[in-house]
Amino acid sequence: MPHPAADACGRRTRLAPLLVALLLSSLSPAWAETEAALEAPPPLTLDSEVMVPDLGLSPGDETAPADDATETSAAQATLPASPSPDAEEGAPVAEVPSVVHAPPEPLEPPPLDTLTIMLDWYPSLHQAPLLLAAGNGLPRREGLSLEIQRPADPAAPLRLLGAGLVDLALTHQPQLHLQVARGKPLVRVATLMDTPLAGLVMRESRAGQGPESLAGRRLAVATEAARDLLLPALLLPHGIAVEEVTLAETGFTLATALSEQDLDGVITPVRLALPRQLADRGVATRLFRLEEHGVPVHDGLILVANRDRLARMRGPLDELVAILRDTTLWMIEEPDAAWDKLVALEPTLDTPANRDIWPAVLMRLSAQPAALDAGRYRRMETLLQEQGVIETPRPLEQLAVDLGAE
Repeated sequence: MPHPAADACGRRTRLAPLLVALLLSSLSPAWAETEAALEAPPPLTLDSEVMVPDLGLSPGDETAPADDATETSAAQATLPASPSPDAEEGAPVAEVPSVVHAPPEPLEPPPLDTLTIMLDWYPSLHQAPLLLAAGNGLPRREGLSLEIQRPADPAAPLRLLGAGLVDLALTHQPQLHLQVARGKPLVRVATLMDTPLAGLVMRESRAGQGPESLAGRRLAVATEAARDLLLPALLLPHGIAVEEVTLAETGFTLATALSEQDLDGVITPVRLALPRQLADRGVATRLFRLEEHGVPVHDGLILVANRDRLARMRGPLDELVAILRDTTLWMIEEPDAAWDKLVALEPTLDTPANRDIWPAVLMRLSAQPAALDAGRYRRMETLLQEQGVIETPRPLEQLAVDLGAE
């Protein structure tokens, strides 16, 4: 009789093949799928060319509506397939197209309108609105380029302007009237200083009673207007002929002329500064304001254009006058900052005399440079007529324009 242990071992031996067979039969479908996956070729990837489905739009039909599903599938079709995790190592994979966005090319700035402006003489406080306007960068932001020129001769600015060699020039209202009377095509377009700056400065010891004491005196004059218009206006009411006065033409070096030469006085276009400059040289003086002695009240410093070129310059001129207005208002509101900026631009202006008269200059600035006082120009024309310089007064439009009123 077999031993029980041997009988049990025999049964396990007979059952083992049967269990293995049953196990393999239950695993065969999954095993077959695994073998099929391992033997399958790697997934296809899209080439660089993408087939886009026809959406039915004819050429040029850019406004035809598109179906959302079609747009989505088309967008998906343009994307390359991601490689399968089961792909063989080293199999070729299509590169993902990329777009590099370069920064746009810088835009060319618009061309600037250039205005050449000639000063009436070397830089002075009277020119401060123009000097500061040109130096603060505002004209360039407004599409303007200002070129400031300085004359070698005080008579040069209006000659060059009449010849069309500069666009604008600074001068004084009486000088404008004389030049127009002589046929120059000049016209006032803005005012920087709206009170008279001309005056008669006499040595204190020789001042007398004023213009009625000028017979036999020796005077210096700086401009044609002083010689041909202002001096006769002072003398004729007192019965004094121009020939009874000896004249010396000194240009704008008036302080030097009066302190170093045997002169009794000078008709100056810069009456604010000259008395202090002479005092610093040890010369005591007395000032006579011309508007108190027969000369009409007039604009002290004006900006003049060539009348024949005015129409084509209108746009830049409007911009310039607006800039002068804003600069002047800032100077009045911020006098200390304006002074610091001015002497930084023109260091030669930083003198004791100029520091002393700076508040007086600010009081005389024209806060509305475009504004025109027509009566002033008519009264000055009447003066020229009375002196025989012109036969009849000229129309206002031949002398001045108000850019702000048009």
